[in-house]
Amino acid sequence: MRPEPTCPRCGRTVVPPNARSTDWTCAVHGAVLPLQPPASPSEEGLAVVRARARVPIWLPWPLPMGWLVTGFLHAGDEHTGARAAGVALSGPGLTAGPADLLLIAEEVGVGLGARLAGLRGPDPGPGFDTGPAHAKVHAEGRPVPLWSVDAGPELAVYAGEARGRWLWALLWPAEAGALMADQFQFIDLREPGMDLDLPFGAPCPRLDGLPGT
Repeated sequence: MRPEPTCPRCGRTVVPPNARSTDWTCAVHGAVLPLQPPASPSEEGLAVVRARARVPIWLPWPLPMGWLVTGFLHAGDEHTGARAAGVALSGPGLTAGPADLLLIAEEVGVGLGARLAGLRGPDPGPGFDTGPAHAKVHAEGRPVPLWSVDAGPELAVYAGEARGRWLWALLWPAEAGALMADQFQFIDLREPGMDLDLPFGAPCPRLDGLPGT
């Protein structure tokens, strides 16, 4: 049975549009954009997200040595378009064992990045960007400062803004956050000429049973 769309903010099943409402509705958060089941790490999975994406599909390119693309996420439907899009990557960490990186671009208020970071609100919250940035990436050649968001001991989270949308970088385990010191170069997979020979791996386990808040 195909998994049902869920609330991007809490993971509850959402009610589809009907005669009384044109919105997908969560019993707790009201009208939301439906988080679709993860798309497979494949050209077909990327095509599904690319066809709907209204936000960048960020990918560090070239990929870090030994890293693979391990899945895609998006929130929205065929009518709204995807207003949040994510790419999962997996590879060797800086210490023993594997690491996972999830990059999410989303419009204000969608809430997927904040949910994965364990935050109560839909966005990073006021004051998260005070003080010097903790990391920097380049998105299509433009510098993007990122600030660390306290997400507890299990993962490292960075948030910032690129192209007027939130940009989240979530890394497991927390020690993998040191990878952000590499100042990744991000490309947008929606752009023309991005028919890259991407290396795909097994689906990222972080995309299964996404945690609620």
